[in-house]
Amino acid sequence: MSASVEAFLEMLAAERGAAANTLAAYRRDLEGAEEALGDLANASRDAVESLSAQWRDLAPSSVARKTSSLRQFFGFALDEGWRSDDPSAALPKPALKRSLPKILSHEDIDAFFARAELEAQSGKPLALRQLALLEMLYGSGLRASELVSLPISAVPRDTPFLTVMGKGGQARMVPVSDRAKEALAAWIAVRPDDSRFLFPSRSGHITRVRLFQLIKSLALRADLDPKRVSPHVLRHAFATHLLEGGADLRVLQTLLGHADIATTQIYTHVDAARLVELVNLRHPLAQNSTSD
Repeated sequence: MSASVEAFLEMLAAERGAAANTLAAYRRDLEGAEEALGDLANASRDAVESLSAQWRDLAPSSVARKTSSLRQFFGFALDEGWRSDDPSAALPKPALKRSLPKILSHEDIDAFFARAELEAQSGKPLALRQLALLEMLYGSGLRASELVSLPISAVPRDTPFLTVMGKGGQARMVPVSDRAKEALAAWIAVRPDDSRFLFPSRSGHITRVRLFQLIKSLALRADLDPKRVSPHVLRHAFATHLLEGGADLRVLQTLLGHADIATTQIYTHVDAARLVELVNLRHPLAQNSTSD
């Protein structure tokens, strides 16, 4: 890989606080482009344009990701003076439809928690851990990576909030419900006390893959289709159900740790009926019409 790409990745880590997974994705995309074009700092516009044909069989989402990686690199190369032009306009522009989040109904959530609570009544450590994980996914809207890596020191003592390190090393405060606090307390009472992680494993903390497996298995036992349920779907349910309950979009953005409100706005599609009702009930002209 060229020195220019290495410098770009170093910039992402140092200045933007990019996470390891993000850096790895950029590295793969840029290495692949350099295999086709050579040093990207010297690639001609025609060469960059040829990527469209090479990426022809890829999914639009993959092309969009690769295009984004290269566009950011070329912008960096221009700022550094390695290039006198920006060939980003020659990159493909796939038409993307943003997929809507999978939705779990309130009935689905009730069935899911009913099964987890029933199993937790056994007092077995793994069942107590399972309920604590579930409460934090749905009750606080944590990302899977944020949840599994929580240190034990993050558990609130005198406050209903905990501090989470999100994407890019950005810290945010998330609420912990009374239900979640009870579940966490029950788990901590039986949790091995020789680890700094809230959900420890032999090698550190449980992995995202293991969390995914636990959620899928619980869904099956709760008579839910495992294909419809995942840690991320529970995070979506947290956001969707809060919005249905009247949460402000900006508050939701803060709770979810979204850098851009546009990311949060995808949840508004589920709440159109409530918004129409709100306008009809609260708008001054609607009230005047009612009184006539």
